[in-house]
Amino acid sequence: MPFHCLTLRWYAAAAAFLLLSAGAQAAGPAVSGAWFRAMPAHLPAAGYFDLHNGSSKTISLVGASSPACGMLMLHMSSRSSGMEHMMEVARVDVPPGGTVGFAPGGYHLMCMQPTPMLRIGGHVPVTLQFADGTRLSAEFAVRRAAGH
Repeated sequence: MPFHCLTLRWYAAAAAFLLLSAGAQAAGPAVSGAWFRAMPAHLPAAGYFDLHNGSSKTISLVGASSPACGMLMLHMSSRSSGMEHMMEVARVDVPPGGTVGFAPGGYHLMCMQPTPMLRIGGHVPVTLQFADGTRLSAEFAVRRAAGH
């Protein structure tokens, strides 16, 4: 078999492997843009990220944990009658192929009793827990209140 045919077969096999690998990685939940807004002293910190569901079924985020927080809860901020409200939520559903943003003014992680691990410029591990028992670990950058 000529050399160029072997080379083409190798490239085709490599491309197929990459496509299959990408598909396998996208089949479940994925986190991007993860960061914590560090606050002064021992004030609670908020965690933000995008949660993507690469599966064909709705996934439900039901909890989170981190050694950087005494307690880490799912929260939702909203505005009504000119007042800002924040409340704990039991779950956040992400539809198949969808993405839910955890951002200021909406869903976020509330880090109560932050530890010294939560320092500006650092990174902290967070484990997200889903209703089906799946766990997903992600690194969250720690930034100033302005997000830089």
